[in-house]
Amino acid sequence: MSVTIKRHLAYDRLGCPVEVTTEIIGGKWKGKIIYILLSGTKRFGELRRLVGTATQRMLTNQLRELERDGVVERKAYVETPPKVEYSLTERGQELKPTIEAMWLWGKTVQDRVDGDSH
Repeated sequence: MSVTIKRHLAYDRLGCPVEVTTEIIGGKWKGKIIYILLSGTKRFGELRRLVGTATQRMLTNQLRELERDGVVERKAYVETPPKVEYSLTERGQELKPTIEAMWLWGKTVQDRVDGDSH
């Protein structure tokens, strides 16, 4: 799957690849969505439970943006009740080391904060 992210082509400043990355995976729930989908395909309801406090609207918007950027694939099945599944595309799978590094860094910071409060 080849998705051209045209809005990112205009970047000409130092650090633009970092800017592209943060624009694609930035957002309150995108990192968590990608992290969850690293373990495999999920239905919308399952994703909603795993993400936690995101509203249905917010989760839908974040998934649409990830789909638009070629990170997530949405597959709808024509059946009753309707069934929709989300999975990572090849581009999304390429984010695995980045998301895992973010998780590890965040865990280290979290542990330090927890250690400081005791």
